[in-house]
Amino acid sequence: MFDNDLLSQLREVFSPLASDIEFHVSQSAHGDQEQLMDMLRDISSTSPKLTLKTSYESSSFPQFKIFKNGKPTGITFSGIPGGHEFTSLIVAILNVDGKGKLPEDVLQARIRSLKGPIRLKTYISLTCENCPDVVQALNQMALIHPDFEHEMIDGGYVQDEIKALGIQGVPSVVLDRKMIHSGRIALLDLITKLEQTLGTEESSEKREAQNLGIYDVVVIGGGPAGASAAIYSVRKGLKTAILAEKFGGQVQETKGIENLISVPYTEGPELVAQLHKHVQHYPVKVFEHRRVSQVSKEAGTKTIHLEDGDSIQASSVIVATGAKWRHLNIPGEKEYLGRGVAFCPHCDGPFYKGKKVAVIGGGNSGVEAAIDLAGIVGEVVLIEFNDALKADQILVDRLKSMANSSILTGARTHEFLGNGEKVTALQYEDRKTGTLQRIDLDGVFIQIGLLPSSQFLKGTVDLTQFGEVIVDPKGRTSVPGIYAAGDVTTTPYKQIIISMGEGAKAALAAFEDRMYQTH
Repeated sequence: MFDNDLLSQLREVFSPLASDIEFHVSQSAHGDQEQLMDMLRDISSTSPKLTLKTSYESSSFPQFKIFKNGKPTGITFSGIPGGHEFTSLIVAILNVDGKGKLPEDVLQARIRSLKGPIRLKTYISLTCENCPDVVQALNQMALIHPDFEHEMIDGGYVQDEIKALGIQGVPSVVLDRKMIHSGRIALLDLITKLEQTLGTEESSEKREAQNLGIYDVVVIGGGPAGASAAIYSVRKGLKTAILAEKFGGQVQETKGIENLISVPYTEGPELVAQLHKHVQHYPVKVFEHRRVSQVSKEAGTKTIHLEDGDSIQASSVIVATGAKWRHLNIPGEKEYLGRGVAFCPHCDGPFYKGKKVAVIGGGNSGVEAAIDLAGIVGEVVLIEFNDALKADQILVDRLKSMANSSILTGARTHEFLGNGEKVTALQYEDRKTGTLQRIDLDGVFIQIGLLPSSQFLKGTVDLTQFGEVIVDPKGRTSVPGIYAAGDVTTTPYKQIIISMGEGAKAALAAFEDRMYQTH
């Protein structure tokens, strides 16, 4: 099933395994069962520590559980973890053995304090780029919590179940047949959501707040701007750290990137991997799954306070937290999230095959989403608030050439309508006449731009009314010693290549100011 190159890579990856890890495969008469067996045979052949066994359990489709030293780990894969989920399987094997990147102690303590027993199912699509993050996070929780089981389910095998649960987006996390989350979510937010849903036990684990150290430069954010700022800082001989909720930031969700000069084509996850690899070439300390609550603005050394109570100090702080998808904040948006309201066309587009959908937003992201969806759905309507689209003409022309697409401008989306289970229509205001119009449809994809991730800076540095950090041409903010770069700032044109340059510029400005102060 696997070629020799991949088998060779897996042998290297699994060479440090110390535990006996077993794949217990349920018995099934499904036509894909042998495909799963072939995959697991190939994987098992790469290490003497990996064993394939047939379980006494049965399943209507391919399924297996992972055991460690003869005991269940709480991790189940229902379906064949290919596509993007192949990485989830490899990560699970390493994590079961205690290897790979596991959550830090403070997060592990929160996970262990969740009220059990916990039995979660995550419905995924093998084409979904956001699904592996959620699957891997919940698999790790199963390994950390003493009474936690997690099952990844390929929705393609359980269409009746998907329909019964009202799932129209992935990943969808389900507890007791009730969907508790749908879509992309950061580990910190996922833990918080589970705490709110399940409750917590009083923990005997007492942890004192820690000072993570004193650095010359601390970069807040791990996207293109943050990676660039860190590399430029450490190359100047400065002790440098990165604080990030997740390394890669918004780029992780980007499908095709065709305008990064000298790179004709790449995709978000691949670019993030390259950024991470480049940062690892240098002695940059990376603190991941950390969220900043406040940055002090006193003169001299700055203190960065984290939500978990820890802190870190730096002579210079470079904020590169980027931005997150902007919501419309209209009736029906929150109510039907994952049930007709979506943000990721690549992840959720397949749920609308042959159906009618709308894309809200006429910028590059919106038009690209409409183009992608037009190849899947029966009909796509692009809706733009302004009287003309803002996207590049080459993209607009491509969309107009598609027979199953249409464009509606001068329209303010007013409300998403549904039947209590899913979206059935969209109501918009015709801005020329002021009248309300209705479009019957099956789903809506929101692509209206980004909201700067700058909430923790309110009251610290000057922000615009939209939340952008106001910077000068060198990335300086209104507070000496605090710099900012990338999509979180007032710098025009939110592009990856511009963010990289702005990150470098802010780092050089911080170094320049440091040299000026010492002379």
